[in-house]
Amino acid sequence: MAAGGQNGAVETDLLPMIAAERRRTADLIDSLTPAQLDTPSLCGSWTVREVAGHLVSPLVGSPWALLPLVVRAGFRLHVANARLAQQVARRPAAELAAALREHAEHRFRPPVVGYFGQLTDLQVHGLDIRRPLGLPADLDPDRVRTSLDFLTGGRAVGFVDRRRVAGLRFEATDLGWASGAGPVVRGTGEAMLLTLTGRRVALPELEGDGVTVLAGRWPR
Repeated sequence: MAAGGQNGAVETDLLPMIAAERRRTADLIDSLTPAQLDTPSLCGSWTVREVAGHLVSPLVGSPWALLPLVVRAGFRLHVANARLAQQVARRPAAELAAALREHAEHRFRPPVVGYFGQLTDLQVHGLDIRRPLGLPADLDPDRVRTSLDFLTGGRAVGFVDRRRVAGLRFEATDLGWASGAGPVVRGTGEAMLLTLTGRRVALPELEGDGVTVLAGRWPR
């Protein structure tokens, strides 16, 4: 799927991919010990358990449940979302996994970023969980390509710092995928997902004359 092909007609093709990622995440959560669930993830200050709560939260509650949290957060939506994720994360891990399976085909469609954003959120947060635990990524190549197209297609609001990636060419060596023009940043699809979404952990895995440029744009 090429960047720029992200329209409403194509978006519905993503629903089976999203369902598969939710089921895959459910299997992952079911496999984790209490200590693993309480391990810090790659996503800010969230634990693995809280990342799971974030992925479950839009599937199990009414949108109106978020409103009081938004008000108490001073209408900062990202803060309210984080608090909701933390609330949902208090549920037993088996319940979180069961909710992902039960609602795997839920048509939750985030504003602005749509189903492309939902698919990408699931894959990146899966890496946020797996990386600190030393677990293999086990990513599906077609889903990764779809998310990389989204992340480099100009519509990934809230996912990509566009100033950081401007004027660079990104190449996923294991997928035959590339996007952009300029100094090259080259690595696996996994490393591309992490880097484009602001996870600095993958920088040492990248090659090319654009890596120094990219690293220099990261906050010190």
